[in-house]
Amino acid sequence: MRALISVSDKTGIVEFAQKLAGMGWEILSTGGTAKALREAGVDVIGVSDVTGFPECLDGRVKTLHPKIHGGILNIRDNEDHQRQIKELGITPIDLLVINLYPFKNTILKEGVAFEDCIENIDIGGPTMLRSAAKNFNDVTVVVDPEDYDVVLNELEKDGATSYDTRYRLALKVFETTAAYDTMISDFLRKRVGGDVLKDTVTMTYEKVQDLRYGENPHQKAAFYKEIGVTRGALTAAEQLQGKELSYNNINDTNGALEILKEYTDEPTIVAVKHANPCGVASAETISEAYRKAYEADPTSIFGGIIASNREIDADTAKQMVEIFLEVIVAPAYTDEALEVLSTKENLRVLKLDDILYSEPGYETKKVLGGLLIQERDTKDYEKLEVVTDRKPTDKEMEDLLFAWKAVKNTKSNAITLAKDKCMVANGPGQVNRIWPLENCIEHGGEKVKGAVLASDAFFPFDDCATAAAKAGITAIIQPGGAGRDADSIKVCNENGIAMVFTGMRHFKHS
Repeated sequence: MRALISVSDKTGIVEFAQKLAGMGWEILSTGGTAKALREAGVDVIGVSDVTGFPECLDGRVKTLHPKIHGGILNIRDNEDHQRQIKELGITPIDLLVINLYPFKNTILKEGVAFEDCIENIDIGGPTMLRSAAKNFNDVTVVVDPEDYDVVLNELEKDGATSYDTRYRLALKVFETTAAYDTMISDFLRKRVGGDVLKDTVTMTYEKVQDLRYGENPHQKAAFYKEIGVTRGALTAAEQLQGKELSYNNINDTNGALEILKEYTDEPTIVAVKHANPCGVASAETISEAYRKAYEADPTSIFGGIIASNREIDADTAKQMVEIFLEVIVAPAYTDEALEVLSTKENLRVLKLDDILYSEPGYETKKVLGGLLIQERDTKDYEKLEVVTDRKPTDKEMEDLLFAWKAVKNTKSNAITLAKDKCMVANGPGQVNRIWPLENCIEHGGEKVKGAVLASDAFFPFDDCATAAAKAGITAIIQPGGAGRDADSIKVCNENGIAMVFTGMRHFKHS
Protein backbone atom coordinates (compact mmCIF):
# COMPACT_ATOMS: atom_id res chain seq x y z
CA MET A 1 0.00 0.00 0.00
CA ARG A 2 1.31 3.45 -0.89
CA ALA A 3 0.67 6.83 0.74
CA LEU A 4 1.65 10.30 -0.44
CA ILE A 5 2.17 12.85 2.33
CA SER A 6 2.83 16.55 1.75
CA VAL A 7 1.67 19.03 4.39
CA SER A 8 2.22 22.65 5.35
CA ASP A 9 0.74 22.11 8.83
CA LYS A 10 2.95 19.38 10.26
CA THR A 11 0.93 18.90 13.43
CA GLY A 12 0.95 15.18 14.24
CA ILE A 13 2.32 14.17 10.84
CA VAL A 14 5.48 12.44 12.12
CA GLU A 15 3.52 10.20 14.49
CA PHE A 16 0.98 9.49 11.76
CA ALA A 17 3.67 8.52 9.25
CA GLN A 18 5.53 6.40 11.80
CA LYS A 19 2.41 4.34 12.47
CA LEU A 20 1.74 3.96 8.75
CA ALA A 21 5.29 2.76 8.20
CA GLY A 22 4.88 0.34 11.10
CA MET A 23 1.91 -1.18 9.25
CA GLY A 24 4.03 -1.68 6.16
CA TRP A 25 2.93 1.33 4.10
CA GLU A 26 5.28 2.82 1.51
CA ILE A 27 5.46 6.60 1.89
CA LEU A 28 6.07 9.19 -0.81
CA SER A 29 6.74 12.79 0.09
CA THR A 30 8.12 16.13 -1.04
CA GLY A 31 10.15 19.06 0.24
CA GLY A 32 9.90 20.01 3.88
CA THR A 33 7.58 17.14 4.73
CA ALA A 34 10.04 14.56 3.40
CA LYS A 35 12.84 16.24 5.36
CA ALA A 36 10.83 16.19 8.61
CA LEU A 37 9.88 12.52 8.17
CA ARG A 38 13.43 11.42 7.34
CA GLU A 39 14.78 13.26 10.38
CA ALA A 40 12.28 11.28 12.47
CA GLY A 41 13.57 8.01 11.03
CA VAL A 42 10.75 7.34 8.58
CA ASP A 43 11.77 5.84 5.24
CA VAL A 44 10.53 8.16 2.50
CA ILE A 45 10.57 7.93 -1.29
CA GLY A 46 10.89 11.31 -2.97
CA VAL A 47 8.19 12.18 -5.47
CA SER A 48 10.92 13.04 -7.98
CA ASP A 49 12.20 9.48 -7.68
CA VAL A 50 8.76 8.25 -8.73
CA THR A 51 8.17 10.73 -11.54
CA GLY A 52 11.75 10.74 -12.84
CA PHE A 53 11.41 14.50 -13.06
CA PRO A 54 12.97 17.01 -10.63
CA GLU A 55 11.05 19.68 -8.75
CA CYS A 56 11.35 22.90 -10.74
CA LEU A 57 10.36 26.55 -10.99
CA ASP A 58 11.19 27.20 -7.32
CA GLY A 59 8.97 24.29 -6.28
CA ARG A 60 5.96 25.45 -8.27
CA VAL A 61 5.96 22.11 -10.12
CA LYS A 62 6.43 18.95 -8.07
CA THR A 63 3.44 16.60 -8.21
CA LEU A 64 1.74 17.60 -11.46
CA HIS A 65 2.69 14.37 -13.23
CA PRO A 66 0.81 11.33 -14.67
CA LYS A 67 2.65 8.95 -12.35
CA ILE A 68 1.14 10.81 -9.40
CA HIS A 69 -2.33 11.57 -10.70
CA GLY A 70 -2.60 8.25 -12.51
CA GLY A 71 -1.71 6.56 -9.23
CA ILE A 72 -4.51 8.45 -7.49
CA LEU A 73 -7.25 8.41 -10.14
CA ASN A 74 -7.16 4.84 -11.42
CA ILE A 75 -10.31 2.86 -10.61
CA ARG A 76 -9.26 -0.37 -8.97
CA ASP A 77 -11.98 -2.62 -10.41
CA ASN A 78 -11.69 -1.15 -13.91
CA GLU A 79 -9.68 -3.67 -15.93
CA ASP A 80 -8.75 -1.14 -18.61
CA HIS A 81 -7.44 1.31 -16.00
CA GLN A 82 -5.37 -1.43 -14.38
CA ARG A 83 -3.94 -2.51 -17.72
CA GLN A 84 -2.98 1.07 -18.59
CA ILE A 85 -1.22 1.88 -15.33
CA LYS A 86 0.71 -1.41 -15.57
CA GLU A 87 1.86 -0.55 -19.09
CA LEU A 88 2.82 2.97 -18.00
CA GLY A 89 4.63 1.83 -14.86
CA ILE A 90 2.25 3.66 -12.51
CA THR A 91 1.84 2.39 -8.95
CA PRO A 92 -1.52 3.08 -7.25
CA ILE A 93 -1.61 5.63 -4.40
CA ASP A 94 -4.11 4.48 -1.78
CA LEU A 95 -3.81 7.22 0.80
CA LEU A 96 -3.25 10.94 0.26
CA VAL A 97 -2.46 13.30 3.15
CA ILE A 98 -2.31 16.93 2.04
CA ASN A 99 -2.94 20.30 3.58
CA LEU A 100 -2.54 23.49 1.68
CA TYR A 101 -0.12 26.39 1.55
CA PRO A 102 -1.11 28.84 4.32
CA PHE A 103 -2.70 31.47 2.09
CA LYS A 104 -4.92 32.81 4.87
CA ASN A 105 -2.05 33.23 7.32
CA THR A 106 -0.04 34.97 4.63
CA ILE A 107 -2.65 37.57 3.67
CA LEU A 108 -3.30 38.36 7.33
CA LYS A 109 0.32 39.34 7.93
CA GLU A 110 0.74 43.08 8.33
CA GLY A 111 2.58 44.64 5.41
CA VAL A 112 2.82 41.41 3.42
CA ALA A 113 3.82 41.86 -0.21
CA PHE A 114 1.32 41.00 -2.91
CA GLU A 115 3.88 38.73 -4.55
CA ASP A 116 4.21 36.69 -1.33
CA CYS A 117 0.45 36.20 -1.27
CA ILE A 118 0.48 34.94 -4.84
CA GLU A 119 3.31 32.49 -4.09
CA ASN A 120 1.20 31.04 -1.29
CA ILE A 121 -1.57 30.01 -3.66
CA ASP A 122 -1.33 26.23 -3.70
CA ILE A 123 -1.70 24.53 -7.09
CA GLY A 124 -0.52 20.95 -6.76
CA GLY A 125 -2.17 20.42 -3.37
CA PRO A 126 -5.75 21.20 -4.41
CA THR A 127 -5.25 19.26 -7.65
CA MET A 128 -4.18 16.10 -5.82
CA LEU A 129 -6.87 16.54 -3.19
CA ARG A 130 -9.60 16.84 -5.79
CA SER A 131 -8.26 13.83 -7.66
CA ALA A 132 -8.30 11.69 -4.52
CA ALA A 133 -11.70 12.99 -3.42
CA LYS A 134 -13.15 12.18 -6.84
CA ASN A 135 -11.81 8.65 -6.50
CA PHE A 136 -12.87 8.24 -2.85
CA ASN A 137 -14.26 4.80 -3.54
CA ASP A 138 -10.67 3.56 -3.80
CA VAL A 139 -8.54 6.30 -2.18
CA THR A 140 -8.55 7.69 1.35
CA VAL A 141 -7.82 11.42 1.39
CA VAL A 142 -7.00 13.42 4.53
CA VAL A 143 -6.93 17.22 4.54
CA ASP A 144 -7.38 17.83 8.28
CA PRO A 145 -4.98 16.62 11.03
CA GLU A 146 -8.05 16.06 13.20
CA ASP A 147 -8.82 13.00 11.05
CA TYR A 148 -5.48 11.23 11.50
CA ASP A 149 -6.66 9.14 14.45
CA VAL A 150 -9.84 8.00 12.69
CA VAL A 151 -7.87 6.78 9.69
CA LEU A 152 -5.20 5.08 11.77
CA ASN A 153 -7.75 3.35 13.98
CA GLU A 154 -9.59 1.88 10.99
CA LEU A 155 -6.37 0.81 9.28
CA GLU A 156 -5.12 -0.86 12.44
CA LYS A 157 -8.43 -2.59 13.08
CA ASP A 158 -9.59 -3.57 9.59
CA GLY A 159 -6.61 -2.98 7.31
CA ALA A 160 -8.63 -0.43 5.33
CA THR A 161 -10.85 2.58 5.85
CA SER A 162 -14.60 2.27 5.56
CA TYR A 163 -16.64 3.62 2.65
CA ASP A 164 -18.45 6.02 5.00
CA THR A 165 -15.16 7.43 6.27
CA ARG A 166 -13.76 7.88 2.77
CA TYR A 167 -16.99 9.59 1.69
CA ARG A 168 -16.91 11.96 4.65
CA LEU A 169 -13.23 12.77 4.09
CA ALA A 170 -13.87 13.44 0.38
CA LEU A 171 -16.68 15.81 1.25
CA LYS A 172 -14.35 17.67 3.62
CA VAL A 173 -11.84 18.01 0.79
CA PHE A 174 -14.31 19.70 -1.55
CA GLU A 175 -15.50 21.98 1.26
CA THR A 176 -11.88 22.88 1.99
CA THR A 177 -10.85 23.56 -1.60
CA ALA A 178 -14.03 25.55 -2.23
CA ALA A 179 -13.31 27.76 0.79
CA TYR A 180 -9.66 28.07 -0.24
CA ASP A 181 -10.50 29.22 -3.77
CA THR A 182 -13.16 31.60 -2.47
CA MET A 183 -10.66 33.14 -0.08
CA ILE A 184 -8.28 33.75 -2.98
CA SER A 185 -10.96 35.31 -5.18
CA ASP A 186 -12.12 37.52 -2.27
CA PHE A 187 -8.55 38.68 -1.71
CA LEU A 188 -8.03 39.54 -5.38
CA ARG A 189 -11.42 41.26 -5.71
CA LYS A 190 -11.00 43.40 -2.58
CA ARG A 191 -7.58 44.49 -3.75
CA VAL A 192 -9.13 46.20 -6.79
CA GLY A 193 -12.49 47.06 -5.24
CA GLY A 194 -14.47 44.60 -7.30
CA ASP A 195 -18.27 44.44 -7.12
CA VAL A 196 -19.67 41.51 -5.16
CA LEU A 197 -22.94 41.59 -7.12
CA LYS A 198 -21.73 39.24 -9.83
CA ASP A 199 -23.55 36.57 -11.82
CA THR A 200 -22.46 33.97 -9.27
CA VAL A 201 -21.53 34.53 -5.64
CA THR A 202 -19.37 32.37 -3.40
CA MET A 203 -18.58 33.15 0.23
CA THR A 204 -16.47 31.54 2.89
CA TYR A 205 -16.71 31.92 6.66
CA GLU A 206 -14.91 30.26 9.55
CA LYS A 207 -16.74 28.92 12.57
CA VAL A 208 -16.16 30.93 15.73
CA GLN A 209 -18.20 28.70 17.99
CA ASP A 210 -21.16 26.39 18.23
CA LEU A 211 -24.07 27.99 20.05
CA ARG A 212 -26.31 26.34 22.62
CA TYR A 213 -29.24 27.02 20.31
CA GLY A 214 -30.59 29.61 17.90
CA GLU A 215 -33.37 32.13 18.41
CA ASN A 216 -35.30 29.36 20.19
CA PRO A 217 -34.13 26.25 22.07
CA HIS A 218 -35.30 23.85 19.35
CA GLN A 219 -33.10 25.51 16.68
CA LYS A 220 -29.46 24.52 16.13
CA ALA A 221 -27.03 27.39 15.53
CA ALA A 222 -23.39 28.40 15.19
CA PHE A 223 -21.47 31.68 14.83
CA TYR A 224 -19.17 32.23 11.84
CA LYS A 225 -16.83 35.05 10.88
CA GLU A 226 -15.45 36.43 7.65
CA ILE A 227 -11.84 35.61 6.81
CA GLY A 228 -9.53 38.35 8.01
CA VAL A 229 -9.62 40.94 10.74
CA THR A 230 -12.76 43.07 10.59
CA ARG A 231 -12.26 46.33 12.44
CA GLY A 232 -15.16 47.44 14.58
CA ALA A 233 -17.02 44.15 14.15
CA LEU A 234 -18.29 41.91 16.92
CA THR A 235 -16.02 39.10 15.67
CA ALA A 236 -13.04 41.22 16.78
CA ALA A 237 -14.35 41.77 20.33
CA GLU A 238 -12.60 40.36 23.39
CA GLN A 239 -14.90 38.91 26.05
CA LEU A 240 -13.62 39.95 29.48
CA GLN A 241 -16.19 38.15 31.60
CA GLY A 242 -19.59 36.49 31.64
CA LYS A 243 -21.40 33.57 30.07
CA GLU A 244 -20.94 32.47 26.49
CA LEU A 245 -22.69 34.67 23.96
CA SER A 246 -25.95 33.26 22.63
CA TYR A 247 -27.43 33.58 19.13
CA ASN A 248 -29.74 36.37 20.28
CA ASN A 249 -26.92 38.10 22.19
CA ILE A 250 -24.81 38.18 19.04
CA ASN A 251 -27.63 39.41 16.84
CA ASP A 252 -28.71 42.12 19.29
CA THR A 253 -25.17 43.25 20.07
CA ASN A 254 -24.44 43.58 16.38
CA GLY A 255 -27.56 45.73 16.09
CA ALA A 256 -26.38 47.90 18.98
CA LEU A 257 -23.00 48.38 17.30
CA GLU A 258 -24.61 49.35 14.01
CA ILE A 259 -26.58 52.08 15.79
CA LEU A 260 -23.63 53.23 17.90
CA LYS A 261 -21.54 53.86 14.78
CA GLU A 262 -23.97 56.62 13.85
CA TYR A 263 -22.98 58.61 16.96
CA THR A 264 -19.31 59.58 16.81
CA ASP A 265 -19.03 63.10 18.19
CA GLU A 266 -20.22 62.85 21.78
CA PRO A 267 -20.27 60.23 24.56
CA THR A 268 -23.25 58.06 23.62
CA ILE A 269 -25.01 55.00 24.99
CA VAL A 270 -27.20 52.74 22.89
CA ALA A 271 -29.55 50.29 24.60
CA VAL A 272 -31.06 47.57 22.42
CA LYS A 273 -33.80 45.01 22.99
CA HIS A 274 -34.65 42.44 20.31
CA ALA A 275 -32.43 44.29 17.79
CA ASN A 276 -34.35 47.58 18.19
CA PRO A 277 -33.06 50.60 20.12
CA CYS A 278 -34.97 51.17 23.35
CA GLY A 279 -32.69 53.89 24.68
CA VAL A 280 -30.21 56.18 22.93
CA ALA A 281 -28.65 59.20 24.56
CA SER A 282 -25.69 61.53 24.16
CA ALA A 283 -24.25 63.72 26.92
CA GLU A 284 -21.04 65.34 28.14
CA THR A 285 -20.04 62.18 30.03
CA ILE A 286 -20.72 58.52 29.40
CA SER A 287 -22.19 58.21 32.88
CA GLU A 288 -24.76 60.91 32.12
CA ALA A 289 -25.48 59.36 28.73
CA TYR A 290 -26.25 56.02 30.38
CA ARG A 291 -28.54 57.67 32.93
CA LYS A 292 -30.50 59.40 30.17
CA ALA A 293 -30.72 56.24 28.05
CA TYR A 294 -31.95 54.24 31.04
CA GLU A 295 -34.57 56.80 32.02
CA ALA A 296 -35.86 56.91 28.43
CA ASP A 297 -37.32 53.42 28.91
CA PRO A 298 -36.44 51.75 32.24
CA THR A 299 -38.81 48.88 31.45
CA SER A 300 -37.44 47.79 28.08
CA ILE A 301 -33.77 48.20 28.95
CA PHE A 302 -34.11 45.37 31.49
CA GLY A 303 -32.37 42.33 29.99
CA GLY A 304 -31.05 44.47 27.14
CA ILE A 305 -27.76 45.08 25.37
CA ILE A 306 -25.64 48.19 26.08
CA ALA A 307 -23.13 49.66 23.63
CA SER A 308 -20.92 52.61 24.59
CA ASN A 309 -18.67 54.68 22.36
CA ARG A 310 -16.47 55.75 25.28
CA GLU A 311 -14.60 54.03 28.10
CA ILE A 312 -16.82 52.75 30.91
CA ASP A 313 -15.89 54.26 34.26
CA ALA A 314 -16.80 53.18 37.78
CA ASP A 315 -19.77 55.56 38.06
CA THR A 316 -21.32 54.20 34.84
CA ALA A 317 -20.64 50.62 35.91
CA LYS A 318 -22.37 51.17 39.25
CA GLN A 319 -25.52 52.29 37.43
CA MET A 320 -25.34 49.31 35.08
CA VAL A 321 -25.21 46.65 37.80
CA GLU A 322 -28.38 47.97 39.39
CA ILE A 323 -30.43 46.08 36.79
CA PHE A 324 -30.14 42.86 34.79
CA LEU A 325 -28.29 43.36 31.51
CA GLU A 326 -27.24 40.70 29.01
CA VAL A 327 -24.24 42.32 27.32
CA ILE A 328 -22.10 45.44 27.61
CA VAL A 329 -19.71 46.35 24.78
CA ALA A 330 -17.33 49.31 24.94
CA PRO A 331 -13.89 50.33 23.63
CA ALA A 332 -12.37 50.23 27.13
CA TYR A 333 -13.08 49.89 30.85
CA THR A 334 -11.31 51.34 33.86
CA ASP A 335 -10.00 48.82 36.39
CA GLU A 336 -12.53 50.13 38.90
CA ALA A 337 -15.37 49.62 36.42
CA LEU A 338 -14.34 46.02 35.76
CA GLU A 339 -14.27 45.37 39.48
CA VAL A 340 -17.82 46.69 39.80
CA LEU A 341 -19.06 44.71 36.79
CA SER A 342 -17.46 41.52 38.11
CA THR A 343 -20.12 41.44 40.84
CA LYS A 344 -22.48 40.33 38.06
CA GLU A 345 -20.59 37.19 37.07
CA ASN A 346 -22.97 36.18 34.27
CA LEU A 347 -22.93 39.64 32.66
CA ARG A 348 -21.13 39.43 29.32
CA VAL A 349 -18.55 42.23 29.14
CA LEU A 350 -16.97 42.81 25.73
CA LYS A 351 -14.08 45.06 24.78
CA LEU A 352 -14.00 46.17 21.16
CA ASP A 353 -11.23 48.35 19.79
CA ASP A 354 -12.20 50.67 16.93
CA ILE A 355 -15.81 50.34 18.07
CA LEU A 356 -16.87 53.26 15.87
CA TYR A 357 -15.07 52.10 12.77
CA SER A 358 -17.34 51.42 9.82
CA GLU A 359 -16.84 51.01 6.12
CA PRO A 360 -19.07 50.53 3.09
CA GLY A 361 -19.71 46.92 2.30
CA TYR A 362 -22.47 44.42 1.73
CA GLU A 363 -25.00 42.64 3.87
CA THR A 364 -26.85 39.44 3.12
CA LYS A 365 -30.13 37.80 4.00
CA LYS A 366 -30.86 34.15 3.36
CA VAL A 367 -34.29 33.50 1.92
CA LEU A 368 -35.79 30.14 1.09
CA GLY A 369 -33.95 28.90 -1.98
CA GLY A 370 -31.96 32.09 -2.46
CA LEU A 371 -29.86 34.93 -1.10
CA LEU A 372 -30.41 38.69 -1.00
CA ILE A 373 -27.33 40.92 -1.12
CA GLN A 374 -27.33 44.68 -0.82
CA GLU A 375 -24.98 47.53 0.01
CA ARG A 376 -24.92 48.50 3.69
CA ASP A 377 -27.04 51.55 4.47
CA THR A 378 -24.24 53.96 5.37
CA LYS A 379 -25.73 57.17 3.96
CA ASP A 380 -27.83 59.60 5.97
CA TYR A 381 -29.79 61.86 3.64
CA GLU A 382 -29.74 63.46 0.19
CA LYS A 383 -30.31 66.98 1.50
CA LEU A 384 -32.15 68.71 4.32
CA GLU A 385 -35.08 70.76 3.03
CA VAL A 386 -37.38 72.71 5.31
CA VAL A 387 -40.85 72.46 3.73
CA THR A 388 -42.92 74.33 6.35
CA ASP A 389 -43.35 78.01 7.13
CA ARG A 390 -41.47 77.63 10.41
CA LYS A 391 -37.88 76.51 10.38
CA PRO A 392 -36.61 74.29 13.20
CA THR A 393 -34.51 75.99 15.85
CA ASP A 394 -30.87 74.99 16.19
CA LYS A 395 -31.76 72.79 19.16
CA GLU A 396 -34.65 71.17 17.29
CA MET A 397 -32.40 70.47 14.30
CA GLU A 398 -29.84 68.88 16.61
CA ASP A 399 -32.54 66.63 18.06
CA LEU A 400 -34.01 65.90 14.63
CA LEU A 401 -30.68 64.59 13.34
CA PHE A 402 -30.21 62.63 16.57
CA ALA A 403 -33.62 61.00 16.11
CA TRP A 404 -32.99 60.42 12.39
CA LYS A 405 -29.96 58.25 13.17
CA ALA A 406 -31.99 56.18 15.62
CA VAL A 407 -35.03 55.66 13.38
CA LYS A 408 -32.72 54.63 10.53
CA ASN A 409 -31.71 51.63 12.64
CA THR A 410 -35.18 50.70 13.88
CA LYS A 411 -37.29 48.03 12.22
CA SER A 412 -39.86 49.43 9.75
CA ASN A 413 -42.38 50.93 9.93
CA ALA A 414 -40.59 53.08 12.49
CA ILE A 415 -41.09 56.29 14.42
CA THR A 416 -38.60 57.74 16.91
CA LEU A 417 -39.23 60.62 19.31
CA ALA A 418 -36.30 62.48 20.88
CA LYS A 419 -35.57 65.49 23.06
CA ASP A 420 -32.32 66.89 24.43
CA LYS A 421 -30.31 64.31 22.46
CA CYS A 422 -32.14 61.47 24.13
CA MET A 423 -34.65 59.01 22.78
CA VAL A 424 -38.05 59.72 24.33
CA ALA A 425 -39.83 56.74 22.79
CA ASN A 426 -39.38 54.34 19.91
CA GLY A 427 -42.03 52.65 17.78
CA PRO A 428 -40.68 49.80 15.66
CA GLY A 429 -41.98 47.23 13.25
CA GLN A 430 -45.65 48.03 12.61
CA VAL A 431 -47.68 47.37 9.48
CA ASN A 432 -48.70 51.01 9.13
CA ARG A 433 -47.16 54.33 10.13
CA ILE A 434 -49.70 55.68 12.62
CA TRP A 435 -49.49 52.75 15.07
CA PRO A 436 -45.81 53.20 15.93
CA LEU A 437 -46.43 56.90 16.53
CA GLU A 438 -49.41 56.15 18.78
CA ASN A 439 -47.23 53.68 20.72
CA CYS A 440 -44.55 56.35 21.13
CA ILE A 441 -47.04 58.91 22.36
CA GLU A 442 -48.56 56.46 24.83
CA HIS A 443 -45.25 55.23 26.25
CA GLY A 444 -43.48 58.60 26.16
CA GLY A 445 -46.12 60.25 28.34
CA GLU A 446 -45.38 63.80 29.39
CA LYS A 447 -41.90 63.65 27.86
CA VAL A 448 -43.46 63.71 24.38
CA LYS A 449 -44.43 67.35 24.74
CA GLY A 450 -41.66 69.43 23.14
CA ALA A 451 -40.03 66.40 21.51
CA VAL A 452 -39.17 65.96 17.84
CA LEU A 453 -40.24 63.11 15.56
CA ALA A 454 -38.32 61.09 12.98
CA SER A 455 -39.98 58.72 10.49
CA ASP A 456 -37.98 56.21 8.43
CA ALA A 457 -40.28 56.69 5.41
CA PHE A 458 -42.77 59.27 4.17
CA PHE A 459 -46.22 59.94 5.64
CA PRO A 460 -48.82 58.56 3.20
CA PHE A 461 -51.55 60.57 4.96
CA ASP A 462 -51.75 63.51 7.34
CA ASP A 463 -52.73 61.31 10.32
CA CYS A 464 -49.20 61.26 11.77
CA ALA A 465 -48.83 65.04 11.51
CA THR A 466 -52.23 65.44 13.20
CA ALA A 467 -51.31 63.05 16.03
CA ALA A 468 -47.97 64.80 16.47
CA ALA A 469 -49.66 68.16 16.79
CA LYS A 470 -52.07 66.88 19.44
CA ALA A 471 -49.17 65.39 21.43
CA GLY A 472 -47.17 68.63 21.47
CA ILE A 473 -44.39 67.49 19.11
CA THR A 474 -42.63 70.55 17.72
CA ALA A 475 -40.63 69.33 14.69
CA ILE A 476 -40.59 66.42 12.26
CA ILE A 477 -37.97 64.89 10.00
CA GLN A 478 -38.98 62.44 7.27
CA PRO A 479 -37.98 61.53 3.70
CA GLY A 480 -40.91 63.20 1.94
CA GLY A 481 -42.02 62.13 -1.50
CA ALA A 482 -45.61 61.02 -0.78
CA GLY A 483 -48.37 61.96 -3.17
CA ARG A 484 -50.14 63.69 -0.27
CA ASP A 485 -47.15 65.52 1.26
CA ALA A 486 -49.09 68.75 0.98
CA ASP A 487 -51.71 67.46 3.44
CA SER A 488 -49.08 66.81 6.12
CA ILE A 489 -47.33 70.11 5.45
CA LYS A 490 -50.68 71.93 5.84
CA VAL A 491 -51.30 70.32 9.24
CA CYS A 492 -47.79 71.27 10.35
CA ASN A 493 -48.20 74.87 9.24
CA GLU A 494 -51.55 75.15 11.02
CA ASN A 495 -49.95 73.94 14.27
CA GLY A 496 -46.55 75.67 14.11
CA ILE A 497 -44.62 72.43 13.56
CA ALA A 498 -41.37 72.59 11.61
CA MET A 499 -40.92 69.81 9.05
CA VAL A 500 -37.71 68.77 7.30
CA PHE A 501 -37.46 66.44 4.29
CA THR A 502 -34.34 64.33 3.80
CA GLY A 503 -35.03 62.92 0.33
CA MET A 504 -33.91 59.49 1.51
CA ARG A 505 -35.80 56.71 3.27
CA HIS A 506 -34.31 54.10 5.57
CA PHE A 507 -36.44 50.94 5.55
CA LYS A 508 -35.01 48.22 7.78
CA HIS A 509 -37.13 45.12 7.50
CA SER A 510 -34.81 42.65 9.22
